[in-house]
Amino acid sequence: MPRRSRQGRRDPQRLPLRKSLLGRLLAVSALVAACSVAATAWLAVQTTSGAIKQEQGQNLTADARIYNKLLGYAAGHPRWDGVAETVRDLARQSDRRIALTTQNREVIADSATGSSPPSLPTQASAVVDPLSVDTALAAQTAGTNDTAADRVDPRAVGPFRLPTAERTQLRRAADEGVSCLNDVGIASDVVEGPSGRPRIQIVGHDPDRILGTRCPTDALDDPTRTEKKALGALNKLANACLARQGRTVVHLRLDLSWDQGSEPEPSAAPVRRSSAPTPVPAVRSSDADRAIASCVGTARHEQLSSYVASPALLFIGDANGATVPGFDLSPANTARIAGVAALVLALTVGASVLAGARLVRPLRALTGAAQRMRDGEESAAVLVADDNEIGRLAAAFNDMTAHRARLEEQRKMMVSDVAHELRTPLSNIRGWLEAAQDGLADPDPAFISSLLEEAVQLQHIIDDLQDLAEADAGALRLHPEPVRILDLLGQIAAAHRARAETAGVTLVVRMPPPGSPPPELTADPVRLRQAIDNLVSNAVRHTPSGGHVTLRAYGTESGDEVVVDVTDTGTGISAEDLPYVFDRFWRAEKSRNRRAGGSGLGLAIVRKLAEAHGGVASVASTEGKGSVFTLRLPSGRAASEPVQVPGRRAEGADRRGPSAGHSG
Repeated sequence: MPRRSRQGRRDPQRLPLRKSLLGRLLAVSALVAACSVAATAWLAVQTTSGAIKQEQGQNLTADARIYNKLLGYAAGHPRWDGVAETVRDLARQSDRRIALTTQNREVIADSATGSSPPSLPTQASAVVDPLSVDTALAAQTAGTNDTAADRVDPRAVGPFRLPTAERTQLRRAADEGVSCLNDVGIASDVVEGPSGRPRIQIVGHDPDRILGTRCPTDALDDPTRTEKKALGALNKLANACLARQGRTVVHLRLDLSWDQGSEPEPSAAPVRRSSAPTPVPAVRSSDADRAIASCVGTARHEQLSSYVASPALLFIGDANGATVPGFDLSPANTARIAGVAALVLALTVGASVLAGARLVRPLRALTGAAQRMRDGEESAAVLVADDNEIGRLAAAFNDMTAHRARLEEQRKMMVSDVAHELRTPLSNIRGWLEAAQDGLADPDPAFISSLLEEAVQLQHIIDDLQDLAEADAGALRLHPEPVRILDLLGQIAAAHRARAETAGVTLVVRMPPPGSPPPELTADPVRLRQAIDNLVSNAVRHTPSGGHVTLRAYGTESGDEVVVDVTDTGTGISAEDLPYVFDRFWRAEKSRNRRAGGSGLGLAIVRKLAEAHGGVASVASTEGKGSVFTLRLPSGRAASEPVQVPGRRAEGADRRGPSAGHSG
């Protein structure tokens, strides 16, 4: 549910980003930035591409061949010791300067001659690492855009390289299979992989034709002793990685696919692979498969690290040693840059002006309305044009203006009501005293009793107004202590029973079912009795002869609240009047005078006292059948010291007796 503020209003929901001012400003900024970046990129490409092609003469394909050749050397040799001759040959073929260094930039081989070759550039052209191939350069060499997920060079076979005896045995089996296939009309040939393992390659686009023949090719599917040993070591490394993650071990095949468990599944189809293991770059469907693939890759790197050369930095440049051409801005390029910069600047200024104008216009309207309100003029509502932050600010300002007008009207009505309520008893007292002064009335006991009754009524009104003023100022002083709520209801019923009997009304306290624990409540007993007194007095007053008034207290199921109900079978309250029951000086029957209908402050005091205790007061009523006034108070675990509601003052907040303010 949306969170509510203390005044009971819903907090405004967060605006969608596309409607908010923040979103619009971000969109404008993104547009300007995108235009700037696009213009800068276009300008950079246009002005540098020609210079790079003309001055540097870089040939990406040739550089990729150099990279691939050195990558193959690193994949087949554990050290770079003999690479100098290869570097010189590549430099002569490409007419380029080629240099290899360690990652600490110690020169391994350099095709530049002389005692002091030109210094190497800051940034290397590539990193030669057979265990982490540059997929872009590798794809350029292969003539395709394929960038497989496996970045281990296929020529890095390590312990999977077959000795001569095993290679000869497999080659003999492959030759027999090719001969058989050629005899049955299937063109085929023997292709040898980097590890020395031969495989049968079918000519054409239907390699599955071999499955329908009886040619002996199964011997090529089984790993040799060397491959079994290397595969076992790889499997051990992978399973150690999986064990550290708490996962199930696997059994690797020669193509690095796997079976769950420590042994291969008997029904697994034979693998028709003939080269060194290469992970299958398939998209894994689960976290477990991704974890296994990661561990297999890590194990493969660990196994091959001692069989390949360490990573080296590759520098490729012109024969004279320059790797990055100089770039000199010509007058034409300078003019183009200035033109694009001016266009971007104009676009930025225009977008900022448009956005700023749309922002400032409603803010100026709000400023003018606020100034008119400050000057005491009647402020007209500000037009709400859009549903964004400023639109909501304008709507909130309009609500504040209307609320201020309502408060001013209520203040005027409050002064009028207070003057009316005080005028009646004061007029009666003055009339009786003037009559006595003129000799028209004798100051007998009846006379004195009448004056005292008017004074008491006047005192009640003043006390009620003081309670409300203290509650509004946050100066009500509470003295919480454990309260026996059932005993308190009994005392209140006894105090009002004589008046109820006189009115012919039955006043009872409903006790909880036998065996039920009485509700526990911590509250100010005097203030709580004052609130319930007001409710009972109001119920007795509006219940006709023969009716019932019932008091009941019970705890909620959670035990966090105690509920006090005052139920009557009186005249009830109409649905349109229910929202105003707790307003000050409000009476359901406007014709009632203060004697028959009370001062109209009792229920307002009930609500304030309930809120001071942290609870609420509510009413449910059916016209002609009766009403139920409810106090919902927190059970509380507070100590017995006085508690003051925060406010401007605390002095003068006295503890009132149970008879105070029960006019409703």
